[in-house]
Amino acid sequence: MKGKTFLFITALFFATSCSDGSGENPPYLNPDLSMEKRVADLMKRMTLEEKIGQMNQCVGLNHIDESQAFYPGFLKEDIAQMARDGKIGSFLHSVTIGEANELQKLTMESRLRIPLLMGIDAVHGCALVSGTTVYPTSIGIASTFDPELVYVSSRQTALEMRAIGMHWTFAPNVEVARDQRWGRVGETFGEDPYLVSLMGEAAVKGFQGDDGLEKNLVLACAKHFVGGSQPVNGTNGAPNDVSERTLREVFFPPFKACVDAGALTFMMAHNELGGIPCHAHNWLMQDVLMDEMGFKGFVVSDWMDMEHIYDLHRTAVSVEDAYARSVMAGMDMHMHGPAFVPAMMKLVEDGVVPESRIDQSCRRILEMKFRLGLFEDPFFEESAVDQVLLKEEHVQTSLDAARKSIVLLENNGILPLTDGEKYKNVFVTGPNADSQGIMGDWTFPQPEENVVTFLEGLKTVAPATRFTFLDQGESIRYMDPEKIRRAGVMASRADLNIVFVGEYVNRKDWNNKTSGEDVERGNLRLPGLQEELVRNILDSGKPCIVVLNNGHPLAVEWIAEQADALVEAWEPGMKGGIALAEILYGHVNPSGKLPVTFPRSTGNILSVYNHMPSHYFHPIVMEDPLPLYEFGYGLSYTTYEYANLQAGDFKDGAMEVSVNVTNTGSRAGEEIVLLFMRDDYASMTRPVKELKAFSKVSLEPGETKTVKLKVQEDQLKFWGADGKWKIEPGTFTVMVDTLFATVEL
Repeated sequence: MKGKTFLFITALFFATSCSDGSGENPPYLNPDLSMEKRVADLMKRMTLEEKIGQMNQCVGLNHIDESQAFYPGFLKEDIAQMARDGKIGSFLHSVTIGEANELQKLTMESRLRIPLLMGIDAVHGCALVSGTTVYPTSIGIASTFDPELVYVSSRQTALEMRAIGMHWTFAPNVEVARDQRWGRVGETFGEDPYLVSLMGEAAVKGFQGDDGLEKNLVLACAKHFVGGSQPVNGTNGAPNDVSERTLREVFFPPFKACVDAGALTFMMAHNELGGIPCHAHNWLMQDVLMDEMGFKGFVVSDWMDMEHIYDLHRTAVSVEDAYARSVMAGMDMHMHGPAFVPAMMKLVEDGVVPESRIDQSCRRILEMKFRLGLFEDPFFEESAVDQVLLKEEHVQTSLDAARKSIVLLENNGILPLTDGEKYKNVFVTGPNADSQGIMGDWTFPQPEENVVTFLEGLKTVAPATRFTFLDQGESIRYMDPEKIRRAGVMASRADLNIVFVGEYVNRKDWNNKTSGEDVERGNLRLPGLQEELVRNILDSGKPCIVVLNNGHPLAVEWIAEQADALVEAWEPGMKGGIALAEILYGHVNPSGKLPVTFPRSTGNILSVYNHMPSHYFHPIVMEDPLPLYEFGYGLSYTTYEYANLQAGDFKDGAMEVSVNVTNTGSRAGEEIVLLFMRDDYASMTRPVKELKAFSKVSLEPGETKTVKLKVQEDQLKFWGADGKWKIEPGTFTVMVDTLFATVEL
């Protein structure tokens, strides 16, 4: 009862202390009034400084503890006092359970007691907080081609967030990943605009609610708008310089899908676009997002990117000028730091930014706080946290998603294994074999008992097999050559070898990361001494299975040719060790398909499946320019046969396509049926194929089912030379597996 008593006393204090002097609470505290009336009443009571304070976000006080010089010239107590004075509207990076309530207490000491909006990067679970459910990263979930899984995991994440006082996730990332060097590919849903759109829509509804924002859920944030996923040199924040046609056909659709799904916040991209920083891009924020897409929420900056308009992009002459340019272009909230408030005060006083523009942003932010019910209940009940975090059904969802996310890339027949039979002595090694790196980026270390590593999963699923393990250490950059040599010796004594290689993404060991946010490499080969490790084990002459644990495609052609099996596990979350072992030992038939193309080498970038016809017109000498694995690729332990592809006419704006799928193997399986189309001839060049529909079908051995898919006529439009959308009559090729059909529009 302690938690409930605390909340009651705090709420009582909140209500009585906001009295207007007559003994009655002001109208903005009356939940029976409309949101519009409550916002209007509150804003007329606010000073200019308090309004700007709502636009200001700072990192949590515990985060400042870890970085004493985080805000030069400001101590931790200075930030706390700003909250007491109503000069901070939001906090982020509060990752300690309980800190949200402590911060809300501070703001309850302010004049108007406006509650804080607590934000966190809950990208695949609220994984920066210890004790929460960690799901597979987005690129893994995209491999399931299952928007429902995204919806369910997002809904569960929202419930866990609210249980610890968080109201706003900086997710989903719906950038279309078109450069495999980019360290944040694993944070996305892949390279196809249609797939990313459906996954993004599902995430928004999972986080916020099916029919608008529900009070017990959280705000979603579609990010990063736009183009950061095709940087000119592969690095996060580098310029993007693509045509408006590419923007509208490739990059905009997922963001429009998020707006249509009800997304109430957007985050701008780090990069410049056509020479203008996205954080100061009036066309993006006003013309496209607000006017064309109809966005009704508020826009937040990314980490210090308003300042970067001045100190990086150099399109502003001072930080203050950068603030003005960004806010006037459409920015509503500053991430992050205390200098924003006095700077904006002066900009308004000097007439550079009108107060009406401040009112606009303040109103948008306050609306979200009212819609979330924060004025009625700004605190969370700490005694109830354990009832929500890591619930059995949440953990089960994480495991189910991991099972469906793993992609079988190569198999010479060695898989599936049988516990304790042919391969009784199995040697396991690799820097990712027994590591929490299994959970991916945007994760802080979790309690060991909550995470099943790959090694632990193998031992659990195959108890009759003897596993010998050589720990290579987690730091890929500093692998021990002696351990690499020993691995080859130990491999020669085993019946079978399983090697876990990939990337290192530990955010608590930032300087040793090899992938993830703000970490890119100059090539796609395995970093460190991992290639030498794999070669030593292959040279033993014993069977070898290689498992990839990574967030973006790697150049592994020689491994694919020499290993007995190659498995893409991605970053499968806290129960990924179980899921991977279940697949290796045949308890689960792999069904994942790649949501992003694997090039053979870094030199093959740009490597996407939906390229233009002339993309490979001339060869690249001395190597194969075609992808190693294309979007949609993935093997199974059974085989499928497609037949009788039928494509109907377009009626009432839609076309139905049907195809028979037969399980011709000896195991039950789940097949992802992908339907691609090509506009055969058009006034503008069109991609060789584009995904237009997909479906999943479960089949027993020998079973046949007819799969029906629907394509909307609107999906055939393209951006014309006249700067308008158009659908041209003509023939279109429908492609499902190796079958083709022609339809006419």
